[in-house]
Amino acid sequence: MGVSGCGKSTVGGVLAGRLGWPLAEGDDLHPAENVAKMAAGHPLDDDDRRPWLLRIRGWIEGREAAGESGLVTCSALKRRYRDVLRGESGGADVVFVYLHGTREQLLTRLTARQGHFMPATLLDSQLADLEPPEPDERALRIEIGPAPAVQADTIVEKLGLD
Repeated sequence: MGVSGCGKSTVGGVLAGRLGWPLAEGDDLHPAENVAKMAAGHPLDDDDRRPWLLRIRGWIEGREAAGESGLVTCSALKRRYRDVLRGESGGADVVFVYLHGTREQLLTRLTARQGHFMPATLLDSQLADLEPPEPDERALRIEIGPAPAVQADTIVEKLGLD
């Protein structure tokens, strides 16, 4: 989880490859209207995000029902969004990995990124919406400075996934 440009897709891909787990790219689960809105430079509101979060929750429930582990990338900016992703059972098996970076780090990444619908101009709206995980949430904070493979190593170690 984290704002656009923090490396969710990259780190998620490294982790999925290392662990052999399926990976769902949250951006691919957005309704077309959301993608068009963001591409036009308009931030999403809670009503826009709800169907997207429910699609992601459905993916998580599918893994849970199959008794499988998996990874899904999602900004999960607000606690209430994370509550949706945890589901009614409270998501005992859902752990959020919060990729944290400074505004400067994130802006540098976003301005260098090509071929993505999310413009760098929406970074500040995402940072304004961001509610970092609280101590009572199952979450791990990872700084985005190190290389993605190093971040993945840290995640595997801290969550005991070896």
